[in-house]
Amino acid sequence: MNVAGDHVVIGAAGGTGSAVVRELAGRGLPVRAVTRSGKGDVPDGIQQMAADIGTSEGARQACEGAAVVYHCAQPPYTKWPELFPPMTRAVLDGAAEAGAKLVFADNLYVYGPPDGSLTEETPQRAEGKKGRARIEMADALLRAHADGRLQVTIGRAADYHGPRGTTSTVGENIMKPVLRGKRVRWLGSLDQPHTLNYLEDMARALVTLGEREEADGQVWHLPAAEALTGRQFLELLFEEARTPARIAVASRPMIMIGGLFNPLLRELNETLYQFERPFVSDASKFQGAFGPFEPTPHQAAVGRTVDWFRRRYAA
Repeated sequence: MNVAGDHVVIGAAGGTGSAVVRELAGRGLPVRAVTRSGKGDVPDGIQQMAADIGTSEGARQACEGAAVVYHCAQPPYTKWPELFPPMTRAVLDGAAEAGAKLVFADNLYVYGPPDGSLTEETPQRAEGKKGRARIEMADALLRAHADGRLQVTIGRAADYHGPRGTTSTVGENIMKPVLRGKRVRWLGSLDQPHTLNYLEDMARALVTLGEREEADGQVWHLPAAEALTGRQFLELLFEEARTPARIAVASRPMIMIGGLFNPLLRELNETLYQFERPFVSDASKFQGAFGPFEPTPHQAAVGRTVDWFRRRYAA
């Protein structure tokens, strides 16, 4: 590994990438924030770079001189099967050429509908196209590590929320109506427990994976506060926003009808099971390997999230 190089964050404009940039900067590490435009909301002194990492040349340029590459980028949600695996192969090749370690920010789609709490040993039974794309990418990354091409580690999180987390399931489509006192529709069921990762905790955990050699060649679930039901989470949001709680459900039939006219809603059918049954991530492997990790309590995390979105809408 190129221990003297930069810490490169690919997808630095997104929720996960921007949180990783801030975590690295807070540790005083040299950071290169890579986005398509080369412009973003980053701390002062952070190097910004424009690159199309969907191409081999763009990914190679983005990774050049890196010590660690954090792959936090993703294509549009409706284009994952076509664009995500080749993008990740390009990033893999670029990191390998640079002699860098690669940290991949993954999610939990690979497992498909769960029968209990999700661990790193849960069978990967995803049947939908986005879940299969995730399986394909993780397998390719771990094979590259096993073959000695580069060091790779994978950190998996559930739905996230937090400052700058605008595109998540619990991002702007929920935060905007909450702050305006309008009705919010939660997917699937209001009363099933659902793990929600907080972006700043995710960033701390991903940087830990980047720093620790014992993380290499493995998958790790990122720590989160205890699972909440959709109703509990929304009530916390409304409480912190100081607006009356107006809560409803977007059921499968409603989403199917909406999907006839909205491609994004149509895509939600594949993973709606996550909200129709308990969907709980177990991060005890991470805790056991790297020592105690205290996730931000829900009320504090929700408070910071609401404050950031309030400032966003007031700007």
